[in-house]
Amino acid sequence: MAEIVLDRVTKSYPDGAGGVRAAVKEFSMTIADGEFIILVGPSGCGKSTTLNMIAGLEDITSGELRIGGELVNDKAPKDRDIAMVFQSYALYPHMTVRQNIAFPLTLAKLKKDEIAAKVEETARILDLTELLDRKPAQLSGGQRQRVAMGRAIVRSPKAFLMDEPLSNLDAKLRVQMRAEIARLQSRLGTTTVYVTHDQTEAMTLGDRVVVLLAGEVQQIGTPDELYSNPANLFVAGFIGSPAMNFFPATFTDVGVRLPFGEVTLTQQVHDLLARHPKPDNIIVGIRPEHLEDSSLLDGYARIRALTFTVRADIVESLGADKYVHFTTEGAGAQAAQLAELAADSGVGVNEFVARVSSESRVTTGQQIELAFDTSKLVIFDADTGLNLTAAAEAAEAAEPAETTEEAAPEAPAEPAGETEPADKPEEPTKE
Repeated sequence: MAEIVLDRVTKSYPDGAGGVRAAVKEFSMTIADGEFIILVGPSGCGKSTTLNMIAGLEDITSGELRIGGELVNDKAPKDRDIAMVFQSYALYPHMTVRQNIAFPLTLAKLKKDEIAAKVEETARILDLTELLDRKPAQLSGGQRQRVAMGRAIVRSPKAFLMDEPLSNLDAKLRVQMRAEIARLQSRLGTTTVYVTHDQTEAMTLGDRVVVLLAGEVQQIGTPDELYSNPANLFVAGFIGSPAMNFFPATFTDVGVRLPFGEVTLTQQVHDLLARHPKPDNIIVGIRPEHLEDSSLLDGYARIRALTFTVRADIVESLGADKYVHFTTEGAGAQAAQLAELAADSGVGVNEFVARVSSESRVTTGQQIELAFDTSKLVIFDADTGLNLTAAAEAAEAAEPAETTEEAAPEAPAEPAGETEPADKPEEPTKE
């Protein structure tokens, strides 16, 4: 097990026109010993390139990479003591499960009895004992993936690197294997970096998640932090299923004006935002699960909520919930920003969804009055994409420390003999 430190790690390629294109731009983070880190983002965002640089399969253009405190920029992959699990399993078809798992130990020239003991222990952990004498062609997809993982963990490496290991499995098996990987990592406590394009995997597996776009880190945080306090429009739209709804809006004297009405901000949010310049155009985010069929709310919740009526274009029933798809007015001045967001994250422009209780009686084509708690909305700058609420809260959190420092000289003075530096002559204390 080992800590992994990336310090301004960059990977660039020739762009074919005499210049360079950065696939990963100044990636910096510290991965703690035993931590489970997820790299997530759309295709081409740089997540696999980052993993390959950690593995030593890609050269680092600039920056430093340390594994277990040791600089490894120029170390060969075999000398980094890490193990990779690939999307394609990469099993030897002519070898049995036992031989596939034992292969890296055989290369390391361990004794036969030691290899046998390690293979048996690994097979027991992964529930492969009864399959040890089978060949890959005789295994299911999930079993082959477990063998690939077994070949990685049998070496007891410093770190595991996993590159979309579940993407070849069907949906049901993917859920099962996701739980197995989480249990395995928790049991072994080995530092793990896991790449996926599936935000559900990212949210359910990782201690922390790194969201990437076009080679740049958008946000690093726990799954709850990314969901509750996204740094920008892209993170908000990429994390969460169904994706967050985005509505064009403008500020008013007391709140924000949306296509379906004006929302009065809570006093706390209003005061926070009042300290910072307000952009002309904003985008308001509301998660589908924060919208509800207003007819199902009790009196108190209904009083707190803003309601608006839409036509249910499509209603999907999922048992415990219903997804109500609807549209509203055009995006107006924010059209360009929302179109760019749609291209990056797949969020529809002017297409929205409410995740309501299965008790709702709405059907496709009907009108439905939706309600949402106004304290749940998130406000973004339409030009920069930044979460204005989060930025204001961060600035507010930083202010007390500055105020305390400035106020310190005004605090009641201590006796002179106790406050003077020790290397100065002691002065008599005045009574």
